[in-house]
Amino acid sequence: MVFEMAKLDIKPGMESVFEHGVTLAVPLFQRARGCQGLQLLRSVEQPTHYTLMVTWATVEDHSVHFRGSEDFQEWRRLVGEYFVSAPQVEHVQVAVAGF
Repeated sequence: MVFEMAKLDIKPGMESVFEHGVTLAVPLFQRARGCQGLQLLRSVEQPTHYTLMVTWATVEDHSVHFRGSEDFQEWRRLVGEYFVSAPQVEHVQVAVAGF
């Protein structure tokens, strides 16, 4: 299992429409090969800063299969206009599971 962690900075005042766009995009991720879950996290201290956390079976399920799909293009159409800058994306795995 791999977690995609995408740091997203959203244009001020666009938070609600961005969140709505992510809600509309949920089915795109649900049908993506290897996608096991999605959460959008919003910073309390900096409300225009978000982290999109997507659980994938493999890195390739995200980086090759989803990113190469029409559904990825639709994802970008739904939310891309709200980004201040390009998302900062990395893939992580659990190193220690405390409880």
